[in-house]
Amino acid sequence: MKGKIGLVVGLGAGYVLGTRAGRERYEQIKTQWLKVWHLDPVQDQVAKVRGYVGEKAAAVPGVVWNGVVKIARSATAPGTPGQRLDATLETGEDAAEEVVKAVSEAKAASSKPAAAKKPSASKTKSGS
Repeated sequence: MKGKIGLVVGLGAGYVLGTRAGRERYEQIKTQWLKVWHLDPVQDQVAKVRGYVGEKAAAVPGVVWNGVVKIARSATAPGTPGQRLDATLETGEDAAEEVVKAVSEAKAASSKPAAAKKPSASKTKSGS
């Protein structure tokens, strides 16, 4: 209940302060934000993030999908219900391990570009 009251109070305060600032101040803030957003260094970083997310986001769902397919195959394989259950559980564990591995590799890859850029930047400075 306290959280709901706090939310309502916060929204009310934001509304009152926002309307007092007026449309003119909002437009000033928006204009400044757009100037910063359209700077070349900011857009370069946005492009890098979009590319990285596109690469890494595609890898993990593929691993998950392969795991789901393997689990479905083992659940419908011939054998007794107990054998199918055991095979499905084992396949599920293997699939979970593959997902964890894919996520770990994605995390490791995300830290490598930052680490790789620092030495090359220092080499460029010392080489000039």
